[in-house]
Amino acid sequence: MHTILFDIDGTLLRCGGAGLAAIGHAMEQLFGVKQLGKVTVHGRTDQGILNDLFEQSSLVFDDHRDEFNQKYWTKLTQTLGESPSYLLPGVPALLEQLAAREDVALGVLTGNSERAAEVKLRHFNLDHFFHFGGFGDLHSNRNDVARLALESARSFLGGQFDASRLWVIGDTVNDIVCARAIDAKVVAVETGGASRSELEAAVPDSVLASLDDRSAFYKTLGLG
Repeated sequence: MHTILFDIDGTLLRCGGAGLAAIGHAMEQLFGVKQLGKVTVHGRTDQGILNDLFEQSSLVFDDHRDEFNQKYWTKLTQTLGESPSYLLPGVPALLEQLAAREDVALGVLTGNSERAAEVKLRHFNLDHFFHFGGFGDLHSNRNDVARLALESARSFLGGQFDASRLWVIGDTVNDIVCARAIDAKVVAVETGGASRSELEAAVPDSVLASLDDRSAFYKTLGLG
C-alpha cells in the first residue's frame, strides 16, 4: 500500500486569508484585539501561530483554548465563503484518481487543527478523500505532527502499511523536514509560494510546479 500524506494550505488549496480573518474575528470578540500582530503562518501549526498571537496580546492561548477555538472554527466557515479561496491546479482530478486505486491510502499532514482542516476540506468537497492524519492542535513543532500522522496511518492501515511506500506531499521547507523526521519520501510543489531553489535546497525527492503534472507525480511515486 502506498500511503500518501497531503499538506493542505498551499498544496491542495489557498484560503485567501480566511484563516487569519477568522482568527482576527475571534480575538476581537473575546479579547477586544482590534488588529493582529505580524506572525509567520506558512508551514507552521495552528498551535504555534496562536501561541505567538496570544503572547503578542499578553495572553496565554492554553488558558482560552476551548472558547477561542469554538469561535474560530465557526467563523472560518463564513470567511472561507467570503474570501478569494480556491483549489490549486490538478487537485480534484488527482485525488479522485488516487482514491480509486486499491494500492493507495490518502491522509493529511497539516499544521491546521483537526477541526479547521475538516472545515477547509469540506468547503472544497475534499473531506471524503482522507481517512487519517496528523494535525496541529497541540504541537508547535511540525515534526511532532508528522509523527502523529505516521501513528494514525499505521493504526488505520494495520498490516497493509508499508513504511517504504510512505510519501508526504507539501509546499514548504517545513513539509520536507517533517517528512524526513518520519523517514518518508517527499514531493514538494511550488504552489505555496516557496521558490524552486528554496525547496530544492531542502533536498526533497522531487519538486513539481503543481499537482496538475500527474504523469510526473505518478512516475515519482512509482504508481504505474
